[in-house]
This record gives sequence, C-alpha cells and structure tokens, in this order.
Amino acid sequence: MNMFKPTSAKTPEEYIAAISEPRRHEVEMIHELIQKTAPTLTPHILSGMIGYGTYHYRYASGKEGDWSLIALASQKNYISVYICALENEKYIAETFKDKLPKARIGKSCIRFTSVQESDLSVLSDIIKKAVKVGGAGEVASFK
Repeated sequence: MNMFKPTSAKTPEEYIAAISEPRRHEVEMIHELIQKTAPTLTPHILSGMIGYGTYHYRYASGKEGDWSLIALASQKNYISVYICALENEKYIAETFKDKLPKARIGKSCIRFTSVQESDLSVLSDIIKKAVKVGGAGEVASFK
C-alpha cells in the first residue's frame, strides 16, 4: 500500500505545478535547495513524491530494492523531506532534531507546515551529510 498521495505528475516540475499556493512556492524553494546542495542526485517522481538520486538497498532480512536517498512530498497538512541515510546505525534526520525544534522529526522524515518552521541552512547540512554517507542499507557494489 502506498502511503503517499497519488500524483499523475511525470516530472518534478509537473508535481510542483500541481500544488496550490502558498505551498507551491515553499516546495519549490526546498526542491531548489536540494538540487543546489546535491547536484549529482537526479530528481524524478517516485511513489507520489519527488525523489533525488537512486540507490539499491539490501537489508539483513533479505529484503532489497531501489529507493531515493532524499525525497520531497507535499502532504495534506505539511511538507515532508525524507532523508534515507544512516550514520552509526542512526538516521541522520534524527541526529539534527535539536537544530530543527519547530519541525517534527521521525526516523528519516522531517515534517513542517511551512518553511518558516525549518532552517534551510540546517536542511542543507543534513542533505550534504546524506550524500556523504549514502543510503540506508545501500549495497556498496551498486554504485
């Protein structure tokens, strides 16, 4: 079951264009920040959101597949930025929780209702760290 809002968008630009203002402008700001901070991660549509980069993962359980290192989604009540990267067996987003006190942070997800609840320089630092360490469960030979 897909937990993300379905979209008919085929490109990140179509995805953003389908969002109503003022949210569209905020999602566009974050999209541009991700592209500027991680220019090697190609944006694409994945599971109803914008994904950046692709990596192959394999967990000890045997489950494997392909996913994006970073993803951006406009949900009904908030904007989500997913950081699918671990360092020292801890999700990177969680390690920045104290630097984003107005955002709600789950294991790999940073949620906020507006960009004002986030610090874009901290978000940039999180993105840089994710690019440096790679995806959660990433298969090293896939690169």
